[in-house]
Amino acid sequence: MRTASIQRKTGETEISLVLNLDGTGRAEVDTGVGFLNHMLELFARHGDFDLTLTCRGDTQVDGHHSVEDIGICLGTAFQEALGDKRGITRYGQFLLPMDETLVLCAVDLSGRAVLGWSVELPAAKVGDFDTELGKEFWLAFVRCCPSTVHIRELAGENTHHILEAVFKGMGRTLKMAVSPDEKHRDEIPSTKGVL
Repeated sequence: MRTASIQRKTGETEISLVLNLDGTGRAEVDTGVGFLNHMLELFARHGDFDLTLTCRGDTQVDGHHSVEDIGICLGTAFQEALGDKRGITRYGQFLLPMDETLVLCAVDLSGRAVLGWSVELPAAKVGDFDTELGKEFWLAFVRCCPSTVHIRELAGENTHHILEAVFKGMGRTLKMAVSPDEKHRDEIPSTKGVL
């Protein structure tokens, strides 16, 4: 099984994360930021990733350190779980509609860290989440799982819907990219009998 376990402790956060790329979409998430919990649960469900995550952070200041450091840990976990990436599809893309919102996500697990973020978020906050942290999360992810990621909002008015479409879309996009390429399925011994 392609799994990773990450522990990270800084002056601002203490994070424990366990990821299984070949899971069933189960998530147990406690980030200290309610909206981010919701987004990561949806990400795991739509990606069929099993994700266990706890974060104790300085949310009395704001959510910035927690959100960024969780992005770091999730990217690191993907990088570790993928190993040498041999035999994976590598590319993924998904066009996700959610009511008035339409978001395009695309990824190349290329080893090159690039984030193309073209997302307009009308509200500065959704619940306890500073919406500018959406970009910070995915920027941290691509830096730690070096990949080319493009996220584009093609339509949208409701900030909750836009961010939800981003996280759902990225779950489905990464699910596609990490899946075995049918031509090279036998090159990924850890997935035999799993998929």
